[in-house]
Amino acid sequence: MTDFPFQRYLNVRSASAPSFAPDGRSLCFVSDITGVPQLWQVPVEGGWPDELTFTADRVTGGWFGHRTPFIVYGMDSGGNEREQLYLLAGAEVRDVAVDPAVMHRFGAISWDDRQVAYSGNRRNPAYFDVYVRDLDGGEERCVYEQDGSNFVSDWSRDGRYLAIFRQTGSLDSDLYLLDTETGKARHLTPHEGMAIYAAAQFTPDGTALYLRTDQGSEFLRAACLDLSTGQIEFLTPDDRDVDAVVLAPDGSSLALVRNVDGYSLLTVRSLTSGEEIRVPDLPDGVVVQPAWSRDGSKLAFTFTGPADNPNIWVWDLGQHACRQVTFATRGGLPRDSFAAPEPISYRSFDGLVIPAFLYMPPGRENPPVVMVVHGGPEGQSTPMFNPITQYFVHRGFAVLTPNVRGSLGYGRTYTHLDDVEKRMDSVADLQAAVEWLRASGRVDGEKIAVYGGSYGGFMVLAALTTYPDLWAAGVDIVGIANLETFLRNTSAYRRHWRIPEYGDPDANADLFREISPIHHVDRIEAPLLVIHGDNDPRVPLSEAEQIVEALERRGRPVQFLHFPDEGHGVIKLKNKLVAYPAIAAFLDEYLS
Repeated sequence: MTDFPFQRYLNVRSASAPSFAPDGRSLCFVSDITGVPQLWQVPVEGGWPDELTFTADRVTGGWFGHRTPFIVYGMDSGGNEREQLYLLAGAEVRDVAVDPAVMHRFGAISWDDRQVAYSGNRRNPAYFDVYVRDLDGGEERCVYEQDGSNFVSDWSRDGRYLAIFRQTGSLDSDLYLLDTETGKARHLTPHEGMAIYAAAQFTPDGTALYLRTDQGSEFLRAACLDLSTGQIEFLTPDDRDVDAVVLAPDGSSLALVRNVDGYSLLTVRSLTSGEEIRVPDLPDGVVVQPAWSRDGSKLAFTFTGPADNPNIWVWDLGQHACRQVTFATRGGLPRDSFAAPEPISYRSFDGLVIPAFLYMPPGRENPPVVMVVHGGPEGQSTPMFNPITQYFVHRGFAVLTPNVRGSLGYGRTYTHLDDVEKRMDSVADLQAAVEWLRASGRVDGEKIAVYGGSYGGFMVLAALTTYPDLWAAGVDIVGIANLETFLRNTSAYRRHWRIPEYGDPDANADLFREISPIHHVDRIEAPLLVIHGDNDPRVPLSEAEQIVEALERRGRPVQFLHFPDEGHGVIKLKNKLVAYPAIAAFLDEYLS
């Protein structure tokens, strides 16, 4: 087997977030071809792309006008997630919503291409209000002010109404219909308990909204909300999550992405005949960010699979053909060198079945294991391409990616099994994973590392403190060490989203002290590597500093890397070339 260096894997690139030009002949997308995500454009039939932006910081997304070939795009600074909005018209760049102290979120471009609607937390860092600005340079106008997190989902064709998505928790939201002439907002989705209402899109006549919701359901379903009656009609059965619902511009078809045990099923349904067709010629993997061409003849999307780095594909509905149109480099690595995961499941302490993916290194007997825990907590490990996972397997490690209780994709009940006082049950699912690995006889059960980022970093620290004898090493990337300080110091707008999941720092202070890893540092036996960005708005750098200082004070083996120009994760290639080889060397030292 050829021995590929880690740098090859870090040079694997991606292309994502497609948006069609008004004439349908090209599309823009975001790619890290240069090492930092920038905006690019490619013909719809594929070809050599043109770079459109040339900045030191990442571009977060780009959106074409409906009739005019300008692009509104977002960019933050040093990973701080304070997205600023710009207009790109030819080679000219103009400010749309630029204030370094404010976090903006793109919403929608009016159908006459004269205005853009977006959200910003200018008035108060904890709240997002809705703004509209004329794209010819007019003044910013606040059209909706409310003490909550309000984001623009869509704009009606007549320009009068905005569909507002209000996030009240990580698994709870609402929809409002905002009349921009009167400033009045009508609550469309009153409900008790938690329910998600998302991705609302107006029908061309403005009489209804297509959306995703789990109202009264176990799974997220495609639905249509009648604006005159408020009634919701479900369009898919209550058997699996619908990850995307996108209405064609002419209102004739609906693109649907279903989540089938982590894999994506992409279909298009005719809203006149009810006929539904499946995308042709697409490998098994994950589909995200579907986007229609203006005439509804083509659907672009980002596709990634175990052996396929993220790229843009285009489905031509008329020809019923689907093809890849961007070819972000695989770093010179052959496609057949990438490992495919094996879906497995195991029972936890209470009999609950936990799904997972297992990657095994070919030709290696009893390999050591890296257990990779996703973030969220409501994330899901899926069979998408991950260059780090592939490198670990190439190095001879097995990789297990469990979807512990609390994960998305397996129904509402499963997702809420780790809420508040049940938090540590999900950590026990990691112990059960170790027991399954040892019983399988396929790996070295004494050499298992636990690895995770964000909430996955909390899981790493919780696993090391709760089950210290199971682990040979731990890698914590932008993780939470102390739930109380995390919730008090995270960005103000995020705090109230997270409380229903984690608990309240005042009401649940005793619980937080009981389960936060920082209070059980004495139990950590395994060496730990901690990585964090100085500009992280979600999990502050102080979370990493707390755990590192506590371990150093006790003389425990700990390594710490932090990056002044990164936020919630490591994005820039120059920093990846430092962080991930350090991870590889760390794991080699303690697992090999």
